[in-house]
Amino acid sequence: MTEPFPLAPSLWAATATPPIETPPLETSTTADVCIVGGGFAGLSAALHLAERGIRAVVLEAREPGWGASGRNGGQVIPGLKYDPDEVVGMFGAERGKRLIDFAGGTADLVFDLIERHRMDVPHGRTGWIQPAHTSATVELVKSRTEQWQRLGAPVDFLDKDETARLLGTEKYLGAWLDRRGGAIQPLSYARGLAKSAIAAGARIHGDSPVTRLQRVGTRWSVETARGTAVTADRVVLCTNGYTGDLWPQLRQTVIAVNSYQIATEPLTDNLRRSVTPEGHVASDTRKLLLYFRLDHAGRFILGGRGPFREPVGPRDWRHLVRVLGKMFPQLAAVPIAYRWCGRVAVTTDYLPHLHEPAPGLLIDIGCQGRGIGLQSAMGKAMADYVATADPQALPVPLTSIKPIPFHGLQRAYFGAAITWYRLTDGGVRA
Repeated sequence: MTEPFPLAPSLWAATATPPIETPPLETSTTADVCIVGGGFAGLSAALHLAERGIRAVVLEAREPGWGASGRNGGQVIPGLKYDPDEVVGMFGAERGKRLIDFAGGTADLVFDLIERHRMDVPHGRTGWIQPAHTSATVELVKSRTEQWQRLGAPVDFLDKDETARLLGTEKYLGAWLDRRGGAIQPLSYARGLAKSAIAAGARIHGDSPVTRLQRVGTRWSVETARGTAVTADRVVLCTNGYTGDLWPQLRQTVIAVNSYQIATEPLTDNLRRSVTPEGHVASDTRKLLLYFRLDHAGRFILGGRGPFREPVGPRDWRHLVRVLGKMFPQLAAVPIAYRWCGRVAVTTDYLPHLHEPAPGLLIDIGCQGRGIGLQSAMGKAMADYVATADPQALPVPLTSIKPIPFHGLQRAYFGAAITWYRLTDGGVRA
């Protein structure tokens, strides 16, 4: 696990609320459940388990929110990569509806948690826009709008002029607006989850990387690099884009791609009114999607794919700087204040995966770039499952671990795929 090139703190690290104390695990202990990974899924699971009176311990290699949970674009997007009709086709009417309801409510959960626990998290819920960059994707977002409207969701199709007005760029041909979406300061949210979980009775230990999971009789021993261990009845493993070799072949089930982001200095009032003037967040329909928004202080954030490897210097963000100037010429001269990236765990079917490869071990992996809502909700679902042993509590079926064939070639494959998509995506060129 290598930390990205330390140009400067990310925007979120520079502006987040102070971290709560999460001391390393210095003495071995026991728990009902040991959670490995202190991102959105692990922290949400800890909070919801503790609220049920179940003793939960979280072991995090760095500090809560250090990974992609504290490095993403801060967009809270409900739903999945698939449209409702596709989900029903994949899972059948009954299970498909349950998954649609689950996915459609993920943003609700995030904002409800912030309000219920009075988290100190800058946030807003003005809606998410998915703009279409080609005529074919205009038809796609029209269909997407119609499907969610049939289910009663607060969504609308936007024509080209309305899309341009709400985004501040003429580069798109239309869009759909999902009013369930919004934005948060993601690292502050991760820290808010940690604070709330501890207040509910969970124990969280940072700087405690796990080196071994071992079944001892009917319980699990979760060993750390410090030589200490947690003995627990159950283990929940949720390391996502920063998954290593703790459990055999798990890392080979996802592609952990880097998502790169830049943020400007705070914009002047005039410039703020010229881009996303009503505060919407946006991520478009490209295969190599672009996503953008204003933060709570008026900085403009733009993100997208970059080199598969960890960054080595400012040049690894140059493609985003060029795109910014082409899509939003009014911002071309605004200084870039922050550059950062984080790893996204992508599965080959673009669905979250749940595994139970041994008694008492539950694994969650695959955030697909919608981790704030999806993984917060997955954490709650896993807590419900651990507490009740009811498979109906889980949004997707438990499956076996299936490594991606030729996983070791993923860097070459994704490098070629990125080059191809840049040639075929249409619209703005980096």
